[in-house]
Amino acid sequence: MNETEAGSSGTPDGGRHRPSGGGECSPFQARAAFLANWHWQSVVCINQRACARGGAQHGINSETGAACAAEWEQTNRKELSLVETIDFLRICHRRAPFLFFNGNTFSFIGRELVFVLFSDIPASRRREIGSAVAHYVAGVLDRESMVSIVDSLCESASFQPGDRVQTLRGSTSGVVVRILDDGRISWRPNAGALELIGLPESLRRV
Repeated sequence: MNETEAGSSGTPDGGRHRPSGGGECSPFQARAAFLANWHWQSVVCINQRACARGGAQHGINSETGAACAAEWEQTNRKELSLVETIDFLRICHRRAPFLFFNGNTFSFIGRELVFVLFSDIPASRRREIGSAVAHYVAGVLDRESMVSIVDSLCESASFQPGDRVQTLRGSTSGVVVRILDDGRISWRPNAGALELIGLPESLRRV
């Protein structure tokens, strides 16, 4: 993901956000010290690698770097909900403790974090969850959309005829026609008469 200037809706400039994230059964309500193994020096190393790949000079922002480092070391050991943890990564990006690639740095941490937490979810869904979280941290996806995407991808992939579904990236929507004997889904897109066949893991409810 290229460095992106945070500016979309979700977390306002002051770091304030809606207190809730997902419903009562949402994975966002899980609480732990999710960043306990990510010490500030490891964050610095991630930024160094991002800068090397992007051909930019690695450096610490003299105005915000020290304060952000201190806050990170105080916060990464705290027990937070998952959505609070992801919000914190977005706030760190916006404070820009590094000269370049702040978005890439904290998005990478968010993506790697959810890859581990959702390791039991099919790989295709896990990639989409990681993408949604990374785009939120980078400021190009709003909070409500990120929560909605992740919650829907965490639902059980068990469908019934008549269920409204869409592809994981949301490019095509339709309705389930029948469930095949081998477990695959036959579904009809809204804009077509032909039925498509796919794995349950390739679709999500709408």
